[in-house]
Amino acid sequence: MATTTHPKTESKSGIVRRLFIDHPRSLGMSWAEHGLGAVAIGATLVGAGAACLVHALVPGWFTQTAGKTVARIYDHIQSRKADAPDPENWPDYEI
Repeated sequence: MATTTHPKTESKSGIVRRLFIDHPRSLGMSWAEHGLGAVAIGATLVGAGAACLVHALVPGWFTQTAGKTVARIYDHIQSRKADAPDPENWPDYEI
C-alpha cells in the first residue's frame, strides 16, 4: 500500500520539489523548458479561444481555427510522448 504524506507534515523542500521539479522532470524537461512550453501552448489556446468568440458572432470567420489548433497541439503532445524514453510511464496531463 502506498503511503501518502499529509500536506501539513510535508517538508518545505518536499513541497517545492513536488510543485516545481517533479512534473517537469517526469517529462524530461527543466523547469524553464516546461514553463516556456506551457506558455506557448497556453497562448495558442487563448488565441483559439478568441477565434471561437469571434466565430460565435460571425459564423463565417474562423470556421476551422479552434479545431485545427487543438488537433495540432494534441499531435505535438503525442509526438513528445512517443519520443520519450518510457512512453508507457508518460504522465497524464491534468490541471
